[in-house]
Amino acid sequence: MDNIINGETIGVALFFIGMYGLLARRNIIKSVISMGIIQSGIILFFLTINYTKNSIPPIGENIEKVTSDPLPQALMITAVVIGISITAVSLTMFITLYHRYGTTNWHKATKKRGENI
Repeated sequence: MDNIINGETIGVALFFIGMYGLLARRNIIKSVISMGIIQSGIILFFLTINYTKNSIPPIGENIEKVTSDPLPQALMITAVVIGISITAVSLTMFITLYHRYGTTNWHKATKKRGENI
């Protein structure tokens, strides 16, 4: 517990900042940005809980030394690619909603959608 400000606490803080932005804002763009902040917090958290000081990659025959596990890093690279794809699809859906209903507010778009049905 020597250092309270590390990647884990910053990752948790980013997660809760993103959750606040997602729950408190009605703007669609701000919601998409908040989802990106949540994703960044989760990725940072998972990468830092795997960190061990003075670890080396598990390459070669140095098994007796402290090695780092490459699986969480590979999973987080996959999560980054999936997050970028989700952001791109979300922004495409936002453009369609904006052209159809003329607003960036979730509640106004839902209200206008209810009038069109």
